[in-house]
Parts: sequence; structure tokens; C-alpha cells
Amino acid sequence: MPIPHLTTEYLLEKACAEAMLFKDEIAVLLRLEDRAEMVKLFQAADSVRKRVHGDAVHLRGIIEFSNRCARQCVYCGLRAPNPELHRYRMEPEEIIEIARQAVALGYKTVVLQSGEDIWYDPEKMCHIIREIKAMDVVITLCMGEKSHEEYRHYREAGADRYLLKHETADPALYASLHPDMQFENRIRCLEWLRELGFQVGSGNMVGIPGQTPEILAEDILLMKRLDVEMAGIGPFIPNADTPLASHPRGNLDMTLKTLATARLLMPGAMLPATTATGTLDPFGRQKALKAGANVVMPNVTPLHYRQHYQIYPDKICLGEEPGDCRDCIQAIIQSLGRTVGTDAGHSPKVISNRPQPRALVRRGSDLGGL
Repeated sequence: MPIPHLTTEYLLEKACAEAMLFKDEIAVLLRLEDRAEMVKLFQAADSVRKRVHGDAVHLRGIIEFSNRCARQCVYCGLRAPNPELHRYRMEPEEIIEIARQAVALGYKTVVLQSGEDIWYDPEKMCHIIREIKAMDVVITLCMGEKSHEEYRHYREAGADRYLLKHETADPALYASLHPDMQFENRIRCLEWLRELGFQVGSGNMVGIPGQTPEILAEDILLMKRLDVEMAGIGPFIPNADTPLASHPRGNLDMTLKTLATARLLMPGAMLPATTATGTLDPFGRQKALKAGANVVMPNVTPLHYRQHYQIYPDKICLGEEPGDCRDCIQAIIQSLGRTVGTDAGHSPKVISNRPQPRALVRRGSDLGGL
């Protein structure tokens, strides 16, 4: 039950003034069920977004260049044991050409996303990064766990950002979702990325089996402790070809409450209105943009590949050409009285007094004392 003195007004005032709440306080906000109270939370987050970032919504063009993956994550349609998925990987020159088309559409950031596909060794990836970097754009990589040396090669080749979602801050829950991976190594990879000078992105799923508001609070506190530049927060959507096929979808309201609370605690972070929110609700991305989000990541992957990048099913925009997709999202942004960002959309937050990396590796239940 909510602690009586922790009213919504008190918590929002504290969060807006200090950008800090404790785990039990975050959990109170995440348990809000009254619509009027939730609206107060969303409006507070939107106010912080406007104060820190203004009304620009920054676009990142995603190229899903390979759906091959060596991992066994139980929620993901790209998992290695899924025999139903038609697999593909793009040649380096094809990736570079798609990036060139994305730049021609006005994207200032190109996101290179794939499963953990070892075919793309550092030599191939560094060639791709250097060629795209010469187009005068920001490059975000989303390729999973790599070695420190491999991350270093990518940074030296010109990659600016790296997105590596932690998915859940609870080590036991993490282990149940990732049978061939370790929570500690995921955190170690995030530390390496920080040490190498990447702008770091992480994030979590909302609605996974065994999750509680307290665990979601730990997710937010972990990302705050990691001092991430970007946090991808989206709902869990089950894939029929995974062990979690029968688990219900994540709840949009809980996703929006998590997103809004993350905005209050991480004012300078870039927060996407994820494609998954638009898959749950036709107006999901609009609702996320009104609850603290300031980034949208349209897909520029060619259509004949896009239908096979099936992390979850029924993804929106599978049939839209890249140019149409960009026009559509621009119309959505303008309908909300917002503008499309004209720069690279770097986080404006001041990075200082970072904790020592080893302090980050602790049990999730200890993260509430941040």
C-alpha cells in the first residue's frame, strides 16, 4: 500500500526540485491508478522535458542490418533457437548506401542495429562506421555485448553513441530472461562504453514476467546511477516463437508512468517514444511524447528486410517506405505543437561526479539508496 504521506503532489514537487526520489517513492508513482493523478505525473514530466530540452523532437534513423543473433533471450524473436525466422544480413556497402539515403531524408543520427552477429567483425564494422561518419552524421551502435577492444575500435572509427539496454536491474530476473548471459557482464559492458567516451544508452522493458513496481524503480535508479545519455523504455510484447509467447503484453499506462518518472529523475537524458508504444496503441507514441519523451526512431530499413526483424510481432510501419515514414512522424510531431530537431540532438545534461564503475555492480535490491 502507498505510504500515506507520500502524496502525488509531494513526490512530484520533490522530483522536479531535486531530480531524485528513493525506491519506495518511485514505486508510489508507478502504482498510481487514478487517471487524474497519472495526468499530473505526465504533465510534470512534460514540463521538465520542455524546460530542459525545449520543443524539439529528435529523429534517429534506424538501419536493422542483421537479424542473426547468437543469443537465447527468451523474449526476443531474433533468438538463435528460433527456426521460424527468415534470417538475413546486409553487406557492408549496402548498409552504407542505406545510410546515405537516410542522410538525404534529413536524419542527423543513424542507428546501426542488429542481433549479436559475429560475422560483422571489427574490420567490417570500422569500415562501415568510417564511411557513414564521412557523411557528417552522428552514429549510434546497437549490437549487444562486445569486448572492450572491439568497443574501442568502434569508438576510434567514429561511432558516437552505443545503446545497450539492461532490460531489468534485478539480477535474478535478468538471469531468467537471458539464460546464456550474466547481469554483471551487461553492467561491465556499459562501464566500458562510458570509459571509452561513448554517449551511453540503456533501458528496460515494462511488463515482463515477475516484474514489480519496485523492480521498475530499480531500473530507473540504475540508469540514473549509470548517468545515461539515453534511456529506451518500452512495453514487453510477446512473440509467438519464444518461450514467453503466452505471457500478456505490457501495459501502456505502466510504460508511460515509468517513462515519465525517468524524465523527472533524469532531466537531461534523451527519452524515445518507442515503436513498441505505437504498436500497443495507435496513439502510443503521441502519448509518450506528452509524458516526457523527446526522441523518435523511424525505421529506414528497406521493406524486404524490415518484415524479418521480428523482435516482437505486429510492429507498426512495416509497410511504409522510409520517406513516407519520415513524413508521417513529422506530421505526428507537428500535430502536438512540437518541432523536428534540426541538430544531432545530443543530451544537454552536465556530466560530472560520476560514481566509480565498480560501485555499479551490486544487487538490484541495494540500488534504492542512491
